[in-house]
Amino acid sequence: MTFYKKQLCLLAFTLATITIHAQDISWGDQGNGKYINPILAADYSDPDVIRVKDKYYMVCSDFHYIGMPVLESDDMVNWKIIAQIYDKFDFPEWEKNERYGGGSWAPAIRYHNGKFWVFFCTPHEGLFMSNAMNPAGPWSPLLNVKHISGWEDPCPFWDEDGQAYIGRSQLGAGPIILHKMSPDGTCLLDEGVTVYEGPVAEGTKIYKVNGYYYMSIPEGGVATGWQTVLRSKNIYGPYERKIVLEQGSTNINGPHQGSLVDTPDGEWWFYHFQDTHPLGRLVHLQPVIWKDGWPEIGKDIDGDGIGEPVSEWGKPKAEKKSKIFAPQGSDEFSSSKLKSQWQFNHNPVYANWSLTERKGYLRLKALKADSLRSSKNMITQKIIGYHGDASTEVDYNKMENGQRAGLFCIGNLFNAVGVVNDNGNYYLYSENDGKVSNILPLSSGKVYFKASLDAVKNQHQLFYSFDNKDFIPIGEPYALRSSDWKGARIGIFSYNTLSDGGIADFNWFRYKFDGPGLYAD
Repeated sequence: MTFYKKQLCLLAFTLATITIHAQDISWGDQGNGKYINPILAADYSDPDVIRVKDKYYMVCSDFHYIGMPVLESDDMVNWKIIAQIYDKFDFPEWEKNERYGGGSWAPAIRYHNGKFWVFFCTPHEGLFMSNAMNPAGPWSPLLNVKHISGWEDPCPFWDEDGQAYIGRSQLGAGPIILHKMSPDGTCLLDEGVTVYEGPVAEGTKIYKVNGYYYMSIPEGGVATGWQTVLRSKNIYGPYERKIVLEQGSTNINGPHQGSLVDTPDGEWWFYHFQDTHPLGRLVHLQPVIWKDGWPEIGKDIDGDGIGEPVSEWGKPKAEKKSKIFAPQGSDEFSSSKLKSQWQFNHNPVYANWSLTERKGYLRLKALKADSLRSSKNMITQKIIGYHGDASTEVDYNKMENGQRAGLFCIGNLFNAVGVVNDNGNYYLYSENDGKVSNILPLSSGKVYFKASLDAVKNQHQLFYSFDNKDFIPIGEPYALRSSDWKGARIGIFSYNTLSDGGIADFNWFRYKFDGPGLYAD
């Protein structure tokens, strides 16, 4: 049976397995020298990873959510967020929440000439670059290297002779096109040469190993694809082709779109994602061995020369022993900066939020919007793990007529529980994908909200409380799916349906989720 026929035979099985399975309740570092995939049960989509000395750095696509986190690891399994690369896009559509599904598509991170470099494309505005001496920042302001629509998934490469290149594909996937680039990454030097065409070929990453140029390319689509590797002695080809990772007999659909990384001890590993609902695209780590000049990823279970994903494996050798932790979640709002897990939905309006006007609180000043989806300064973070609870305390004494504020859990639906000021009267209210209901009257003061998250059953429930002990559910549990290329998220908000104005003060945001260990500092 040919590879493509095998993929068609697996398609129905694949589509049936892209939801989280009940048995998949463990992930990450197991504390016994092994890890269970995913290593990150969160939507770090299109991951790219590099090693610099004995540390590892990851970036991911975040589309219309602003920032693009930079994560750091000592052992390739335990990750913490150390920075964000950018804080806005300088285009008017980003001030009006008109770029859902746009923004940062699959990025690439590289280390060259003493600097860290990140390149990515947005589908509307083109190719962007930022660099930094320190991965924790500061990162240089985004440079729009090429203002053009329809490009995606770039990757830079600097050859031994100093010549720089960048590979990329077309929106919706298409040919892999290679450009010459100035060594400082600020401009392209030609119109590009097509070096490969394949089935939904995208997300190329470029390497040079033992005299061969390698291009690692995901093919076949987000939920149903595989990983292809090309090699040639000439960067322009012609390229030999080999499929190196497929779903095979496993339930890990679409194992592709990632990066090859070596360790100081000479081991090789491959990061990729698995597309799931409702969490989004979860990060997996696969062992790699080289055979006849080709990487074999995972384990060749059926002996056909193509690797398949492993569910559990021994951790990579590491110079340092890492603590077991997951990326940050909670925030007491006790510093002058938001923690790095937070991302604004579209460009933030900095004058309308503050961590200093009221010490120990995040103050959101409402901006006019019709609904939660269109609201400004919606502050969000990724859902992590299969089960969790996120809660917050809101002081609503300074809210104005028409203002709404509270806690949300969103994906393809924008659902929230909160407080509304309706003609000078406070009400507990719910918002279900734009449909608003006043639940019960409130006196002035504060109220607590909680979201209970269950990705296994795909059931999420919103609650309220007046004492932070007894929580009362609002409405029925609801299911979510990924939407606009992103998985389900949680966060806090405040907007006003009548005009700009009104204050909501959030005292803290506390997020507990399952996983193998502690949370990163």
